[in-house]
Amino acid sequence: MQHIAELPDVRAARNPAGPCIADDHEQLDNRTFLERVRNAAAALRAHGIGAGDVVAVILPNRLDLVVIMFAAWRLGAAVTPVNPELTDAEARHQIEDSAAKAVICDAPSRAVATLDVSEVVHAHAAAGDDGEDAVARAHDSLALIIYTSGTTGRPKGVMLDHANVAAMCRMIIDGLGLDATDHSLLVLPLFHVNGIVVSVLSPLLAGGRATVAGRFRAPSFFAAVERAGPTYFSAVPAIYALLVALPAEVRPDVSSLRRVICGAAPMPAELIARFERRYGIPVVEGYGLSEGTCASTINPPAGPRKPGTVGRPLPGQTVAVMDGEGRLLDDGSVGEVVVRGPNVMRGYLGLPEETARTVVDGWLHTGDVGRFDADGYLVLVDRIKDMIIRGGENIYPKETENVLHTHPAVLEAAVVGAPDPVLGEVPVAHVVLVPGAEATAEELMEHCRGSLARIKVPVSVTVTEALPRNPVGKIDKRRLRSSS
Repeated sequence: MQHIAELPDVRAARNPAGPCIADDHEQLDNRTFLERVRNAAAALRAHGIGAGDVVAVILPNRLDLVVIMFAAWRLGAAVTPVNPELTDAEARHQIEDSAAKAVICDAPSRAVATLDVSEVVHAHAAAGDDGEDAVARAHDSLALIIYTSGTTGRPKGVMLDHANVAAMCRMIIDGLGLDATDHSLLVLPLFHVNGIVVSVLSPLLAGGRATVAGRFRAPSFFAAVERAGPTYFSAVPAIYALLVALPAEVRPDVSSLRRVICGAAPMPAELIARFERRYGIPVVEGYGLSEGTCASTINPPAGPRKPGTVGRPLPGQTVAVMDGEGRLLDDGSVGEVVVRGPNVMRGYLGLPEETARTVVDGWLHTGDVGRFDADGYLVLVDRIKDMIIRGGENIYPKETENVLHTHPAVLEAAVVGAPDPVLGEVPVAHVVLVPGAEATAEELMEHCRGSLARIKVPVSVTVTEALPRNPVGKIDKRRLRSSS
């Protein structure tokens, strides 16, 4: 079986001049992409990167990130992509936890940087040095460490090996029917496994190509579609809401698009209908999580698609519903969604107990509650965890609460999601102050801005005398949500 790290070589041998990957600044054919990967691998090796090492990459969406990813894999190293919006303190946790040997940025002034991206992707290999390495590339070697926050608020590293990634890509290719004529437009961030797998690796493995778009802006998005001519893009509900809300006179040429994909958060059936009515493009909704390497269910592109569901299990994995006693429920009952298959992560980095709680007897426990309808389509009912999904970005309240608690005037803090018509949910905070202390809502939000990425900062802070509690004394977040 071909190792995914060999993809640049295979494509270059098959069709050297064929288009491969592009971004807002340049387009690479297969031969040039391979050369760029070889040179980057040689540069990484010159900086001591080898098999078993981890390379952290802090970059906005650009093809350089894809080049570095393949260069690291060529050497037997793994990659941990870091959200460039994170503060240095937040990024440092991921860098240190993953034991990254190199940190590649496009802003060398960042304290966490060890290499500038130009030193790597624009390096030229010495004569006879094409970045090859004697290491045998194993399918069970680590490929990606994707960080996702846990209920404790400390981000956890999801370990995905090459077998996970290869299996997931095959499922996506089969599930979406991708082939050599497909061309994806990447609009989701490349620090998400969805962006990496659905919009880059899968189309490239299918023989197609990918264009990496920069920051999403609704008014200019369709101009990018018209320029690139993609056959699909993958996005989150907030993006579709913004596109539906564009002025009526916006009538773009979307004839190249065969279908569009939605994931990361459930998309309301009405929003799907409005998008499809306006633009005439079928929306294929799916569901998954980083611990399952990306996706577990999908509404079949060939139909029938059922809005209000997240589709049927992808071929090659099993998705089921389980009760609290570990019994599988097959009668349409509500329970926790569990997943089994070659896409299930190796575990959380350095957290064996957390891994053992999450993957039990081969079943990945998602923390989501759902049921299967009579046609075998999964309907998500609720989330067990308190996670907030803001425009497809996962926010874990505990992380924000921990920051609020560092303010000297704060005695208690609870963060919950409040409905938002575009983003789905936004975080709001409820705070009890230390008796006699004073702090304004703006002061507390500014305190959060100093330690948290913008999306994690509460949009409002309510200072209250007491927080609601349940009978055992825990803060009753359900009541807080209902009042937000």
